[in-house]
Amino acid sequence: MSWFTQLFLAHGAAQAVVVLGLAVVLGLALGQVRVCGIRLGVGGVLFSGLALGHFGLSLEHEVLEYAREFGLILFVYSIGMQVGPGFADSLRRRGFRLNAVATLIVLLGVAVTVCFAVYGGIPLPYAVGLFSGGTTNTPSLAAASQAFKEVSPALAEQAVGQAGLGYAVAYPFGIFGIILVMLLIRALFRIDPAEELRQMQEQALALSPPLATMTLEVANPNLEGLTLGSVPGLAEMGVAISRTMLAGQVSAAAPGTVLRAGMLLHAVGRPADLEKLRVLVGPRSETDLPQVPGPVAIGRFVVSRKAVLGRSVPELALSQRYGVTVTRVTRAGTELAPGPELPLHMGDTVQCVGQPEQLAAVEAVLGNSAKELEHPQVLPIFLGILLGTVVGAIPVALPGLPSGIKLGVAGGPLLVSILLSRLHHFGGMVWYMPASANLILREVGICLFLACVGLKAGDRFIGAVTSGDGLYWMFAGACITFIPLLVAGLIGRIFLKCNYASMCGLFAGSMTDPPALAFAGQMLGSDAPAAVYATVYPLVMILRILAGQLLVLLLASGL
Repeated sequence: MSWFTQLFLAHGAAQAVVVLGLAVVLGLALGQVRVCGIRLGVGGVLFSGLALGHFGLSLEHEVLEYAREFGLILFVYSIGMQVGPGFADSLRRRGFRLNAVATLIVLLGVAVTVCFAVYGGIPLPYAVGLFSGGTTNTPSLAAASQAFKEVSPALAEQAVGQAGLGYAVAYPFGIFGIILVMLLIRALFRIDPAEELRQMQEQALALSPPLATMTLEVANPNLEGLTLGSVPGLAEMGVAISRTMLAGQVSAAAPGTVLRAGMLLHAVGRPADLEKLRVLVGPRSETDLPQVPGPVAIGRFVVSRKAVLGRSVPELALSQRYGVTVTRVTRAGTELAPGPELPLHMGDTVQCVGQPEQLAAVEAVLGNSAKELEHPQVLPIFLGILLGTVVGAIPVALPGLPSGIKLGVAGGPLLVSILLSRLHHFGGMVWYMPASANLILREVGICLFLACVGLKAGDRFIGAVTSGDGLYWMFAGACITFIPLLVAGLIGRIFLKCNYASMCGLFAGSMTDPPALAFAGQMLGSDAPAAVYATVYPLVMILRILAGQLLVLLLASGL
């Protein structure tokens, strides 16, 4: 059986694959075990790595370093590609107050960590690990690990191992502490979750109303004899007119349709935009226009052709060239008006009304190829990773810091992937990643990273936890989790009048913690908190990555 034991103990490529594979398999299995309805999820890989490391399994130093760093790069790059397209929108539309509270939670966590490091006697590496574990944020641990290498290369390996121990000690309460705060806020303010959920849904509809329809009667004499395509300002309103009725005859709308007094127009758009159209055209009619008789049909086509990316529906002139009416564009489950300010992205769904041969021509223009969408753009992925690694290695000098700050392999790929996903396409390349491909990269990356962190710190974990210092570290980690959330929850509820369902999503998002989000969804019986989670997640992720580095750089004299 010597060949079998060598697979686990003799350092080499095969041994690395076997040990990492075992750590991931056992960890994911552990993560499926429910305790009080909560699962560790991918966090179980950290504890399986700790267990294997405790029993003597290890990797060659260079192999472990490579696997850990590459796993981290895959993880943060896929996160950036996921959150990037909606990052600016989350800040601009409804997220300012939510992101302000989430930022407060991050800053309070940093402040509590500094207090324990400066006044509480906890060594900096352990304190940084407690900060990352108490907030269940693995990228901040990785960013801090990079900062240790910059500040003190000689002590970097020891510091990284200590930070991993701190992370593992604080991580369990980091998950359950968020849930505890949710329940405590609910009890303190005697909150009815069902009522809070109803209020949140009403607020969401007011902020981002879905597309609606309206039938209008042409009463403006200035429109008499004009074609739809020549009505001033109609294209800029973001409203689509799909059919008309005159003297009882229903017809498909087209740019060449001539407007007549008393003609009825069936329009699709946002309620506010429809109201603008009503002011221009005439009064609302209660007449329900039937579907256009004949071979007119509705087509829904997915954008998969590179030639149309970045161009709006008016720029493509689909109505003028093919005689179809584009009624709406759907992106990531959200219906959008096909106005000039909306450039088409890969994966958008465009809904059109027209004759079958006209729809076939539009389908050829847009692509509508599911196979093309499912095929990942590998060249842009590696180019983005390359650029992100280069950006992460650029030092930026800041006054008062012992060395220039670097984003490292955690922050660099994250920043670049966010920017590239916003750019979307350039030079014939498209930075679009199918959801399935993104999920695979993200999960593989975080599993590799957590397995390596656990293997590195496993031989010291039991001794650290069972010692007097270990119990004190647990207390410190609990404070890092509990105090910022409780303070923010009280401020949000008393002064900002935050909705409880929103607050649950805010708590989970500010800690980038999916298990807490799952608990909130189960408690409320709705996925509504996920919208707030997604709103604060991008900014919080960036802030926590930067915070992990800044904690090391600002307190580096303690090494």
